[in-house]
Amino acid sequence: MEQTDPRAWRRDPESANAGFSDLATSPFRIDRDRIAASPFFARLGGVTQVVSAGGAGLLHNRLTHSLKVAQVARAIAERINASSDSAELAAKLGGCDPDVAEAASLAHDLGHPPFGHLGEQTLDRIARHRFGLADGFEGNAQSFRIITTTDVRGPSASGLDLTTAVRAAVLKYPWARLHVPDPHPTSMAVQPRGAAEPADAPGTGASKFSAYSTELDDFTQARAPFDGRIEPWQQTVEASVMDTADDIAYAIHDLQDFHRIGVLQHAPVAAEFSGWVDHALELAGLDDATLTAERRLPGRSLERLRRRMHAKDGWIVDDDAFTSAVARVRAELVDGLLATGFDGSIEAEQATAAFSAKWTARLVDGVQVVASPSTRTGHLTLRPAQWHEVQVLKFVHRRFVLLRPELALHQRGQASLVTTLVDALDAWLLDRDEFYRLPRRLHDLVELAQSEFSALARTSPELLIGATGEPVTGADAVRGLARGRAVVDFVASLTDKQAVTLLDGLSGRASQPWSDSFVL
Repeated sequence: MEQTDPRAWRRDPESANAGFSDLATSPFRIDRDRIAASPFFARLGGVTQVVSAGGAGLLHNRLTHSLKVAQVARAIAERINASSDSAELAAKLGGCDPDVAEAASLAHDLGHPPFGHLGEQTLDRIARHRFGLADGFEGNAQSFRIITTTDVRGPSASGLDLTTAVRAAVLKYPWARLHVPDPHPTSMAVQPRGAAEPADAPGTGASKFSAYSTELDDFTQARAPFDGRIEPWQQTVEASVMDTADDIAYAIHDLQDFHRIGVLQHAPVAAEFSGWVDHALELAGLDDATLTAERRLPGRSLERLRRRMHAKDGWIVDDDAFTSAVARVRAELVDGLLATGFDGSIEAEQATAAFSAKWTARLVDGVQVVASPSTRTGHLTLRPAQWHEVQVLKFVHRRFVLLRPELALHQRGQASLVTTLVDALDAWLLDRDEFYRLPRRLHDLVELAQSEFSALARTSPELLIGATGEPVTGADAVRGLARGRAVVDFVASLTDKQAVTLLDGLSGRASQPWSDSFVL
């Protein structure tokens, strides 16, 4: 291909913008604009981040989250390029262009289905158990499928026709669930983050991955320019920028959200931190069984976090750094932001904004590019102090928001909704009398998946395996896989509201026939 083909073009490490000095014609800027103009990007405004915002605008959704990740990623990339040593090392590893990092950040959540991670887990179980899809469903792989296959806004009308650099930067977990690369990351002694098999589904491949079997050609093409620069299982530097920015944004703005709506309360969080700080030596002496049995008592959850970090991330974990991180988060979040409460006043808004700005600057200041990272991280990572602080900030969100029974009740209802919706759509597809009145987009997705799986059966039958691990043969079996992938693609492309409205229609609860449920 020509060097200037926007789909295949990559920067020359010796000349970061060779041939593209005019930003209006920069292929990476074009990529960013195509992503921002995509209807899949617009729909993220109606997709849950953690819990539904209910239209009040107080909670982040996937769109506002993606915008903040892009903002942080650009700041990180520019910081790397401002340091001659970091820029030189990044260039040897394949480059770090701020437009590429920003574009990948805008695209990284395109594949998230309705109702956030709960919807993702539900669709994965359905895809594997109901439809026999060995790849199941994974939000990152779905994002890659969108930008390479199901979106039609690029010149080829197949995906967005993005450069290899941006497509590679979207690959947060640069492997398939089962097949690629070889040897697969699941077989490594110290597995990359996300590569471990799920505890409740051994033998099913990596928990997290970034490409389905149907997109392996695009995956291979996107990774090809990095051969010899990074290991097959490693993120590109720009993907590491996006991943780190995602962690930073998540660690900060979800805490802001639940402080705003009064869910994150000072008293229980303060008790947990005080319990660990005041009794750290005593807690360190407890055996794991006792610690688990006493997990509701103050301080125990932080001690369990410390031990889990030692078990998983011995390459960086340090008890002194952990103690310092607990102290900093306690001072600035617990006894600072949370202690004053949020009453909607200008003063409260200013305190929340100041907390966000201060922590974002501190964490961005902690990024570094390393030549030989642990398999648990990318070439761009956080320094130990900031890395520990992110773990403690994320702990607060998980312990005092995600584990609340009220949220579990809400999410179980959403899981039931997604399951019922998939059942209803599948029944419609199997109804020969009604097949030709399918939503047009669902009909198109069936045809697309049928052509993809038929091609795999002809050219790469070793990739066409079912959830049991056995090869899939026969036209009917191939059609079954295609039908399953099409239904999953369709449901994953809905907003929260569209999913609810569509199920209302299919169950007879809708008061009128016209809605936007079929339109992306």
